[in-house]
Amino acid sequence: MAILIVILVLVVIIGIYVVMYNGLVQLRVHAQESWSQIDVQLQRRNDLIPNLVNTVKGQANFEQQTLTNVIEARAKATQTKIDPSNLTEEQLNEFQQNQNQVGSALSRLLVTVEQYPQLKANEGFMNLQAQLEGTENRINVARNKFNEAARIYNEKVRQFPTKLAAMIFGFKAKPYFKSATGAENAPTVNFN
Repeated sequence: MAILIVILVLVVIIGIYVVMYNGLVQLRVHAQESWSQIDVQLQRRNDLIPNLVNTVKGQANFEQQTLTNVIEARAKATQTKIDPSNLTEEQLNEFQQNQNQVGSALSRLLVTVEQYPQLKANEGFMNLQAQLEGTENRINVARNKFNEAARIYNEKVRQFPTKLAAMIFGFKAKPYFKSATGAENAPTVNFN
């Protein structure tokens, strides 16, 4: 009878760990899928940038340094690859810095465009600008979804008794996207 009880207890313990493991796997996969949505939107932005740059080049005798900054930021951002299954705080910070540089370069480009009325009136440019704005919104939504998926996963990884299973099977907490440095300050717009 004692052997039967020991076997039953072992089966229950193994069953509990299997359920916890499967739950952690499900949450990790959800976080990785959320990451892939960010990747999709960033690729969309990266695909739009050459069209925007070429439209600007074709419509105006434009400041070359502004265009060069956008092209270089895009190139640097596309070279940074992340494995969402093994995401570290350092990798995410580097990735986010590169993406912030793209956003900053695009913002400077769009502000500089204000000095070129013929470019602002160009239908192709206006369409690309609207697509970029929509893409930036989609990127923010995807980042928020990733942070939510990471939060749920991280809570589970840190809660007892799932924490024990996480430690045994090597599940680690995922980092979050953070606001860009200075994002708490409203931008100053000055057309003087």
